[in-house]
Amino acid sequence: MDEPGKLLYRSNLLGADKRITNYGGGNTSAKVEETDPLTGEEVTVLWVKGSGGDVGTMQLDGFATLYQEKLQSLKSIYKGVEDEDRMVGFLPHCTFNLNPRAASIDTPLHGFVPFRHVDHMHPDAIIAIAASKNSRSLTKEIFGDEIGWLPWRRPGFQLGLDLEAFVKANPNAKGVILESHGLFTWADDAKTCYETTLSTINKAIQWLDAQTAGKPAFGGAAFQSLSASQRRAIVARLMPEIRGLIGQNERKLGHFDDQDAVLEFVNSKDLRKLAALGTSCPDHFLRTKIRPLVVDFNPAKPDVDLVISKLEDALEAYRNDYERYYEACKHDNSPKMRDPNPVIFLIPGVGMLSFARDKATARIAAEFYVNAINVMRGASSVSEYQGLPEQEAFNIEYWLLEEAKLQRMPKPKSLAGRAAFITGGAGGIGFATAERLAGEGACVVLADIDAISLKSAHERLAERFGPDQVSSIVMNVTDENAVAHAFSEAIIQFGGIDILVSNAGIASSASIETTELSAWNRNMDILATGYFLVSREAFRLFRRQKIGGNVVFVASKNGLAASPNAAAYCTAKAAEIHLARCLALEGAEAGIRVNVVNPDAVLRGSKIWDGEWREQRAVSSNIEVSELEEHYRKRSMLKQNVFPEDIAEAIYFLASDASAKSTGNIINVDAGNQQSFPR
Repeated sequence: MDEPGKLLYRSNLLGADKRITNYGGGNTSAKVEETDPLTGEEVTVLWVKGSGGDVGTMQLDGFATLYQEKLQSLKSIYKGVEDEDRMVGFLPHCTFNLNPRAASIDTPLHGFVPFRHVDHMHPDAIIAIAASKNSRSLTKEIFGDEIGWLPWRRPGFQLGLDLEAFVKANPNAKGVILESHGLFTWADDAKTCYETTLSTINKAIQWLDAQTAGKPAFGGAAFQSLSASQRRAIVARLMPEIRGLIGQNERKLGHFDDQDAVLEFVNSKDLRKLAALGTSCPDHFLRTKIRPLVVDFNPAKPDVDLVISKLEDALEAYRNDYERYYEACKHDNSPKMRDPNPVIFLIPGVGMLSFARDKATARIAAEFYVNAINVMRGASSVSEYQGLPEQEAFNIEYWLLEEAKLQRMPKPKSLAGRAAFITGGAGGIGFATAERLAGEGACVVLADIDAISLKSAHERLAERFGPDQVSSIVMNVTDENAVAHAFSEAIIQFGGIDILVSNAGIASSASIETTELSAWNRNMDILATGYFLVSREAFRLFRRQKIGGNVVFVASKNGLAASPNAAAYCTAKAAEIHLARCLALEGAEAGIRVNVVNPDAVLRGSKIWDGEWREQRAVSSNIEVSELEEHYRKRSMLKQNVFPEDIAEAIYFLASDASAKSTGNIINVDAGNQQSFPR
């Protein structure tokens, strides 16, 4: 590998282990000899992880490249710590080879260290030392002169100068611990730098293990964990209630974590004391807010109704305290106060909940707080844990440069923060609908009775949109308990549901004289009772969330227009449509909208049309099976075929705010059929 290749390789290795650094945290660099495209001369170029991105998953285009000489020259115009933000504006002037990747605030920290390779990581074991009250003396005790120590300073130009001065004063040092922040290590070749990073972290881990062996963490246990099934049942009760209370202005999606490290912390005697101190590493509280909300719950006497009754007051107290923090710490030019709701919820005996604008961010916030838990465990076991002072935390959280980064983020998609539950999710219309809604930012739960097709559909969607955005569950819509269980699992996965697309379907064709009772009942069970059961569960959830809801039935042209030899199917579809009208009446006062899409002759990708229904309809129309699609095209008024994507587009319209003032409506997507005009 060339030097940039080796830099990427070690970056991905380091970032793959959350004990070494958190998602998006830390950065790596290499000073590489390159040919200047303007002069043809050899120059030194700093390759350093650019703004944003994640060292574990980045590619070469994630690195910013800067002329090392130009970066060094910025020292001549630096006026002191009050000049920090202005210096960031000069970094683009140092760009090498028109690289569009923006340089991060940490660039001077790498550029001013006089070694070719530099790693900056956020290891839990190192931050446990860095966040201890006597972190300097602990660093000396563990590492001697090999690893130094620098007091807390916000990342930026001055910290880069501090690192440079430290290296010059301590030429034999291999790295430095930054108080309340993380680890810097360096070397003149990539492999040595990587090995120094690992050996330093492992030395801290081994020292902490030796010091804490046999000691109860966090003051010992105050509570015992409930069983896994009890924990999940409680979470399924609580998450919609919390989501509704914090999602009035902006929809949030949730994540549940009950790994051993979390349970040890939430069950501990020191939970409230440590949680109140907040996190230490800047990366932690940017994701998790300065501190979490500890839910008042006693697992020895689990009363979920009591917790729910107290939630609103607990959230109001948290918001008031956050406003106090903002008002006490703000500057004249501070951005306006952001969402004051908590991100992290800690529940004794149960685990941790996190909420954010999207599922991935909620999950990552939980990962960050697990990092913080590990830090608190280590620091409180060997010393006294200390979080960042509120003013320092505020200066990071409301940093104008951080605000500028937030303002540059793309506008949320139309269904961001929403979750959709789609029955028949593995079929043609169901899958196309999941693609359409996920493409607009929604998380999707695919429910289907066909386990094999469901697995394939899940994998395809996860590959396109990411695993955080997709969930699936095998479910029979006619099984009352299975439907209730599926909704509980969806709640645990995403915190709640906003959109129900009721799409599961079958079809059968026979004259009334030859229609078996079993065929009649099967149509009614799936197309009427099934739609009732999933709607009832959705309504119950929507009313608990108190943020409205959206139901879209996929019915059929046959629900409005009778067809020969399909009495069971047509009657069941008509029942669907009338059920939707009834639900629209019941749900309106709670902001729950219910609408219907009527497809016709959607053959492509359809499980219904792959079975006997295709042959039966061909016989009914006195044509060959191969002629059926063309037959339906010619029969339509617009002379067009109807595809799953066409139905998905109508479903998206009804599920989105574009139709916010519509309920009880029917949209036919049938290329025109006079018989099925709504009346």
